[in-house]
Amino acid sequence: MTIDSLRRLAVFILLVLLQVLVFNRIWLLGVATPMLIAYFIIALPRNYPRWGALLWGFFMGLAVDMFCNTPGVTAAPMTLIALLQPYLIELFLPRDAEPDIKSSARSLGVAHFLSLASILVVIFCLVFFALEAFTFDSWLYCLKCTGASSLLTVVLIMAFETVRR
Repeated sequence: MTIDSLRRLAVFILLVLLQVLVFNRIWLLGVATPMLIAYFIIALPRNYPRWGALLWGFFMGLAVDMFCNTPGVTAAPMTLIALLQPYLIELFLPRDAEPDIKSSARSLGVAHFLSLASILVVIFCLVFFALEAFTFDSWLYCLKCTGASSLLTVVLIMAFETVRR
């Protein structure tokens, strides 16, 4: 294994443990919980193999699902944003960007990274809470949870990006 793979595995384990042990226990105002595991997929480099991103996303979601006893509720949106990330990152990169540029606030610029992270986090939260509710009876509550959790997650992602610099 390369150093990059070991580092990615360490971040994988750290984010899964943080999500399961800390963030899943936070419910601000009864609707907002941070979904920081999405940051793992958002931060993948530009030319990362798509099959690798899909596997990382699926297994990260599966790990969280196994700990939280929610079969597929996290794995599905993680796999979806892993599928969409390579296409969305192309929208925010300059044409002359390097092929292996990493997705970060420093390399993309704060505004572009914020837009990319916001889109992917909203998609993640929307699918997550729709699968969690599994009904359209409480669609207003689902939208409240999606909006509040997306906002909280994006704020935490931007905080980690400023510390990461």
